[in-house]
Amino acid sequence: MAGDTTAADVVVVGAGAAGLAAAHHLTRAGLTTVVLEAASGVGGRMSTEKVDGFRLDRAGRLLSTAYPGLRSTPGLDALVLRPFSPGVLLCADGVHHRAGEPVAPRRARGALTVVRALASAPRPQLAQRAARRPRPAETDGAAHRPGPLGTSADRARLNAALARIAAAPPGRLMAGPDVPAGRAPSVRGLPARTVEGFLRPLVAALLCDPSPGTSSRCADLALHAFMTGRLCLPEGGSDALPELLAAGLPPGTVHTGVRVTAVSTTSVTTREHGELRCRAVLLATGARAAAELLPGLRVPGFHPVTVLHHTTDEPPLREPALLLDADRTGPVNHTAVISEVDPTRAPAGRSLVSSTVLGAAPDAGRLDAAVRAQLAHLYGTPTSRWELLAVHHDPEAVPAMPAPHDLRRPVRILAGLYVCGDHRDTSTVQGALHSGRRAAHALLADLGVRRAPLPKTLGTAA
Repeated sequence: MAGDTTAADVVVVGAGAAGLAAAHHLTRAGLTTVVLEAASGVGGRMSTEKVDGFRLDRAGRLLSTAYPGLRSTPGLDALVLRPFSPGVLLCADGVHHRAGEPVAPRRARGALTVVRALASAPRPQLAQRAARRPRPAETDGAAHRPGPLGTSADRARLNAALARIAAAPPGRLMAGPDVPAGRAPSVRGLPARTVEGFLRPLVAALLCDPSPGTSSRCADLALHAFMTGRLCLPEGGSDALPELLAAGLPPGTVHTGVRVTAVSTTSVTTREHGELRCRAVLLATGARAAAELLPGLRVPGFHPVTVLHHTTDEPPLREPALLLDADRTGPVNHTAVISEVDPTRAPAGRSLVSSTVLGAAPDAGRLDAAVRAQLAHLYGTPTSRWELLAVHHDPEAVPAMPAPHDLRRPVRILAGLYVCGDHRDTSTVQGALHSGRRAAHALLADLGVRRAPLPKTLGTAA
């Protein structure tokens, strides 16, 4: 860009999932686009640390195969997803109970996404996955033990509530009353044990948001995706998603290490290259960075997230399951043997256990001791000899979504100036992708440019 004051038709500020998704929609419509990123790499919060053959995600974000954004974003058709087991494992009184399995036939699109992801994996990995499935005796035994979900009538009410959420179109869920999730119509009539021991930690895992005041609309959308798809992770680390998006853009589109200091409807000012002129500017940074460039833009509250990564010789659970603590015996909200979900994230002969703590955390030393004690209870095995690989803490990991929450905050600030990110939709990867699409479409409409149709292989967004 040096020596050229006209950068492109559009300058996108920020190379996270939202900005890169928007850039794909813009370039497909024929606009020359430049993406500027202050950091040394793309991805924003979707970054992965590489340590001695391990791939350690910095944020404990889960994807769902039911996310429309994974199919409607150009450039993600080659993304390989590694699914968890259906539902979750719920640890209560030291016993594992399977909960939250689909109560109605999955939508074809969610099932097809899993099939496509598994079909694209090497055959040896598919064989390993089949060998790790729980034996029927283990699954049946857990199903017949008294569980944390209450009586058979309580479980029937829970299944009925989840079935209603799964069957409802997302548009209807978005149009329903928005109240704190703990007082949502979908949980009325359910015993407190079911809500506190299962629904609350499940929603917290899906949204990385432990607050009981979370928007019921956002919680219902998350549960809808959970019940109609499969929880999953990108193969190789969460940074696989933004890196795939960046690699699919025209060469020279993405520039890292460029800090933007000011924006207008027709230009951006950078510390390294001065003023770069354009026809429109799209801010795709985090909420606080966006407000620094656009004073007056609302900055939401945030939920801190801490992810701890441990390694051990033998997997403490030979199943790609998400494990929740119904008894809440420690700071961990959810944990998983990530190397059972995605074998590429750990070197041969080692297991990777990743655990997510929501909310403010004590210092790393005290936190590790508390987490080890809880993991010993959850996995039923000593953890004192486990090696701590990394502790990643982000005090502003997830924008808060208290009820009532606007699920479609405006993306057009002025004609020529736009903003997107998970702080404009839901605070999820799906929200970031959808926000980038909305902003790109608003920009194209203002410039009078016809947007390109999606490839047939991607399907359509809900």
